[in-house]
Amino acid sequence: MKLLSSFKDSYLRGGLIFAIDIVLSLAASLIALYSVKERVEGLFNPRFFVLYLACAMLGFVALSVLFRTFRIIIRHLGVRDVIPFAAVAVGKGVILVIALLLGGVYSKAAFLAVEIDVLITAALLLGIRVCMILVYDELIKREQNHYNHQLILVYGTSDKSVATIKRLQYSPHYKICGFIERSDRDEKYILEALPVYSFFDDKQLDRLILDRNIDAVLFTRDTDAQAEAERLLAYCSRHGVKTLIVPTLDEVSDGDNFFHPREINLEDLLGRKEIKISLEEIKAYFQDKVVMVTGAAGSIGSELVRQVAAFGVKKLVLYDNGETAMHNLRLELEDKFKGVDFAPVIGDVRHPERLDFAFRSWHPQVVFHAAAYKHVPLMEENPCEAVLVNVQGSRNVADKCLEYGVEKMVMISTDKAVNPTNIMGCTKRLAEIYVQSLGLSLERGEREGKTRFVTTRFGNVLGSNGSVIPRFREQIAKGGPVTVTHPDINRFFMTIPEACRLVMEAATMSSGNEIFVFDMGKPVKIDLLARRMITLAGFTPDKDIKIEYSGLRPGEKLYEEVLSDKENTLPAFHDRIRIAKVREYSYPEVEKAVDDMTALAKKVEIPEMVKDMMRMVPEFKSVNPQFMDL
Repeated sequence: MKLLSSFKDSYLRGGLIFAIDIVLSLAASLIALYSVKERVEGLFNPRFFVLYLACAMLGFVALSVLFRTFRIIIRHLGVRDVIPFAAVAVGKGVILVIALLLGGVYSKAAFLAVEIDVLITAALLLGIRVCMILVYDELIKREQNHYNHQLILVYGTSDKSVATIKRLQYSPHYKICGFIERSDRDEKYILEALPVYSFFDDKQLDRLILDRNIDAVLFTRDTDAQAEAERLLAYCSRHGVKTLIVPTLDEVSDGDNFFHPREINLEDLLGRKEIKISLEEIKAYFQDKVVMVTGAAGSIGSELVRQVAAFGVKKLVLYDNGETAMHNLRLELEDKFKGVDFAPVIGDVRHPERLDFAFRSWHPQVVFHAAAYKHVPLMEENPCEAVLVNVQGSRNVADKCLEYGVEKMVMISTDKAVNPTNIMGCTKRLAEIYVQSLGLSLERGEREGKTRFVTTRFGNVLGSNGSVIPRFREQIAKGGPVTVTHPDINRFFMTIPEACRLVMEAATMSSGNEIFVFDMGKPVKIDLLARRMITLAGFTPDKDIKIEYSGLRPGEKLYEEVLSDKENTLPAFHDRIRIAKVREYSYPEVEKAVDDMTALAKKVEIPEMVKDMMRMVPEFKSVNPQFMDL
């Protein structure tokens, strides 16, 4: 088996192909000369013979190098690739004619030999390649017989589906059995030498998928998967058939020359348009910079790290207080980004001394501040810790950025900071206020420093640690029930990668002191989200798996605020990003308020601390009975 694989990989190398082509060209010349030998017996003297063969060989070698015919990948040979071979053969003939004329040979028979030589050379060059393709295909088929490959149907007949078929045809892991499309036409036709099957109901799917022992259905576009979420995907889930999707370009690691289809997840079914960003400008901005990420091992922080790592940064400083999460991130970076220089630092943003060590040691030029406490119910029960981490911790990071001359600090905020109804949202709004007021004091010349402060707000991200999606998955895996707080509750969702792409765009394009809000699209009803997840898992909601309503938790809203409302925002440089209209605060006022709140938080004097929060953020209207009458 190793010999077969080795032969498959090596027998089509350029050097060997070049040698074979030279032998074929020589054979064509000898055949051509022999075919006219009887007509010009006296012509075949050693001088003519040497002149003809020498010119034929030299001309062929020069033209082959010029057109690089031996570098054309034979297994991908197409109609356009015939042209270079024809050019080499004809060019060889032209060189021979010129050589014969210069050598004083004017015989018609000699020129006939040249014509025959050209035709045979072209035929042999193309013929040997057809034979090589046939042999290569046979080797691939034999090799595939030694693997447990999956039988695949590709959904749709788009150009992308056809391109995917071509990329997977030699895969040892998958065997493409044909195309499948939704249609009420009961007919079958051929595309790319594969059958195209139509289906309209489960009975036809039984015949197409179950009877043929199909292992997986492969989607090439997320829009197709979204359209089939309640139909084909649900069918496949019920019958244990995998549903795969072709990964996007940013999912394929640098250096990968082949993609591997992955299983469809809920993020693929959101129905959101692809976010386009100024990738070249972003790369240019981060190139050769030292970048620090706080909360680096969290959901948002770790994705920021992955994206920044691909931009050719000089060094990545990872700052987080989670030992296990940091260890896992470190292993991932060592595996996927071998050329990136990074420094993992276990530290807490509440400790200025530890922050000072990181800033002093590496002098970051850009800082992403993603460290925060984010779970609403927990922060209602532990409001002092929310203040110490989200407010004082953000202040510590911002102050160190100013002290060490950081070019830009980007703070990750939340939609819950808009008209907050809970402690977590209010602490994030207070962090925004501190960072922005500090930036404005620099802008007005009240303080010295060069740091530009940028804040980004967005809503819930799919799949983040402790979010509703992983929770529902766990509950479904256990057989239910799936718990939803309220039948009408809705939330805005964004995938972690697209949120981080917008953060990068804002960080690159901002001139400082803005609060950017992201267009989160349409709200998603959590009850419908739960039902869709149950269906995709192959179960029937309320029958196989129950849905229970537990009631709103302390501080929880029924409906989230619309971040990108035009009445509250201004347009920015990207159609998915807007600038929030917010009240401006003077830095001395904010500094004193944060000092007071932090002191109260350390003493765990909760009522007085919350009162200070309400005075500083008058739009904070708590829905927690514990704080409503303060």
